[in-house]
Amino acid sequence: MSQSPLFAKSDELLRWLIPVAIGFPRSHRFVLAERLQRTALDFHEQLIAAAKADDSLPMLRRADLTLERLRFLIRLAHDLELLSHGQYRHAAGLLTEVGRLLGAWIKRDNARRRDGD
Repeated sequence: MSQSPLFAKSDELLRWLIPVAIGFPRSHRFVLAERLQRTALDFHEQLIAAAKADDSLPMLRRADLTLERLRFLIRLAHDLELLSHGQYRHAAGLLTEVGRLLGAWIKRDNARRRDGD
C-alpha cells in the first residue's frame, strides 16, 4: 500500500497541505483550514479502506467524490488569497496526479468487475 504511487502522492499532498493550512490567517484557520485538512485526511483514509476491501469500487468512488471536494476547497482558498499562485499551482499539480492515479485504479477495478461477471 505505502509503495503505491497513489498512496505516495496522497501522502505528499497531506504533508504539504497540513502545514500550509495551519498558516492561514486566524479568521480562516478554524473553518477553511480545518475543512481542507479533514477532507485531505478523509481522502487518504478512504484509499486505505479501499485497499483493504474485498470490493473496493464503492470506496474508490467515494474517494473520487472526496477528491473533488478537496479540489473545490483548494480553489476557494486560492480565490480568497489564502494560497499564492505558486502554492495553488503546486496543489493543483498534486491533485491532478492523484486524480489520474485514482482514475486508473477505478478503471482497473471496473474492468475486473466486468470480466468477473
